[in-house]
Amino acid sequence: MKRFKNILLLADAEERSRFALERAVALAIRNQGRLTVAGVVQELPRDLQRLAAGMPLEGLQEMAMQALRERLERMVAPFGQEGAPLTVEVLCGKPFLETIRAVQRQRHDLVMLPAEGTAGLKAAFFGSTSLHLMRKCPCPVWVMKPSGEARYARILAAVDPDPLDVVRDEVNTEVMELATSLAGLEGSELHVAHAWEDCDQAGLQGWQARVSDAQAAEWAAQAREARQRRFDELLARFDLTPLKFHAHLAQGEASDVIARLVDQEKIDLIVMGTLARTGIAGYFIGNTAEAVLQRVACPVLTVKPQGFVSPVGSE
Repeated sequence: MKRFKNILLLADAEERSRFALERAVALAIRNQGRLTVAGVVQELPRDLQRLAAGMPLEGLQEMAMQALRERLERMVAPFGQEGAPLTVEVLCGKPFLETIRAVQRQRHDLVMLPAEGTAGLKAAFFGSTSLHLMRKCPCPVWVMKPSGEARYARILAAVDPDPLDVVRDEVNTEVMELATSLAGLEGSELHVAHAWEDCDQAGLQGWQARVSDAQAAEWAAQAREARQRRFDELLARFDLTPLKFHAHLAQGEASDVIARLVDQEKIDLIVMGTLARTGIAGYFIGNTAEAVLQRVACPVLTVKPQGFVSPVGSE
């Protein structure tokens, strides 16, 4: 079972962070781990720095950091006796940069944060901080709704099996381990989806003179059989018998399939990889993951391959 032992919650002491705090505390207790609640005071914009030229900026910064610390400590105070070691940390700078640097210093194995937008505005649900962290943070990133149910009733794991691609296989394994572990902890239905694009005549454009309709149809059938076999082989590596489990092998663009499943199955959480086909160092979010994030407004837990090196330096 996948367990997070050193969790970082990025919070701002606003109401939207309180639900995220409750879930982060509950997860830390279940995993017998520790939780750091971090807030970030952004540096003054240059224009304001010029206006404050006659004032000690370091003093203003310290005052702002102390005020945020006091608000965060009031927010976490009711959870101090619940069993998980809990600390508050206040940083200064760009939120995503300071969060990644904190992960690198303290070796956090999960970052949690509330979504910056609202469920009614899908394009705005994942704000710039969420997207930067999903692209560049070296550990899994869990973006949550500012409010929601106490548990996730339906979890969707999005996978793309390819046993010949070692990195992709590692990501699929991580996605499945997280999804099955969370489904077990939450008592959730688990949906596992793999989308594939058909090898049809449209995909053979430019080859029509050499490939007949019958040949194209045969290749499409063989491709589907291969996809089904790889999907089944991936699922067979995990004990799904204790779970209420649904498999979805669907033809179509991955972002279309996932967005449709989220709506049809009323998915509460997506677990997926943010895989781009580049070298391990400097991996960035892949086109499929980016397209999914633009089309859904539900919590998402993203993972990266083993060996991912963040493009953000530690200092």
